[in-house]
Amino acid sequence: MPLLIALQFLTRLPVRLPGLPTAQENGRSLLWYPLVGLLIGSLLVLAWLLLQGVSTGLQAALLLAIWVWLSGGLHLDGLADTADAWVGGYGDRERTLAIMKDPACGPIGVITLVLLLLLKWAALVALLESGQWLPLLLAPWLGRWILPLLLLTTAYVRPGGMGHTLAEHMPRASLPLLLTVHALGMLLCGWYGLLALLLALPVWLLVRHYLRARLGGTTGDTAGALVELVEVVVLIGCAIA
Repeated sequence: MPLLIALQFLTRLPVRLPGLPTAQENGRSLLWYPLVGLLIGSLLVLAWLLLQGVSTGLQAALLLAIWVWLSGGLHLDGLADTADAWVGGYGDRERTLAIMKDPACGPIGVITLVLLLLLKWAALVALLESGQWLPLLLAPWLGRWILPLLLLTTAYVRPGGMGHTLAEHMPRASLPLLLTVHALGMLLCGWYGLLALLLALPVWLLVRHYLRARLGGTTGDTAGALVELVEVVVLIGCAIA
């Protein structure tokens, strides 16, 4: 059940739960987040193999579209809400949280999404032109690996909802070992695995620092924003390296 919960929440794959999950099952689904990220990355690599022969720019655009579809735009929505709230909140905690809760997407959110997708597309073009496919696997893997790490190390400040349930019922004793195992798995990918980790961890530390300073912790939206920031930084860093 926890694996199915993670798949249903993080992807748009046709997953049906056998029943209503308990709070404990929702919390244990965090253990499967990195594996879901690895699955998304594997599907992207498969799509890349199927798109051989397509022009590089179109190939990158199609891969990006598949990537967005697989995640249902879940984390992009969190990024847009976070960007709107961060700028419109003027440094005030309650105002920032209130704007973040508003479902409408303001101009700052739209600009942020456009820039992020443009950067992802450009990085994908650069990687595909050089025949590098490992970052396709690593970026979504690290993005979903960083989520339980953030929730494990940062207070959750918005009561109610899925994020609060995850934070309250996460398996704190099991998560550190699981995260370590996945990190070691990434290192088996060689130079790109090491580079991706070295890029993702400072992003997590920096975002966590500002979240604690402004909000006192994280929310579901800011956690989603972190996923997108980690993905784009990993792609750009691997493309430049």
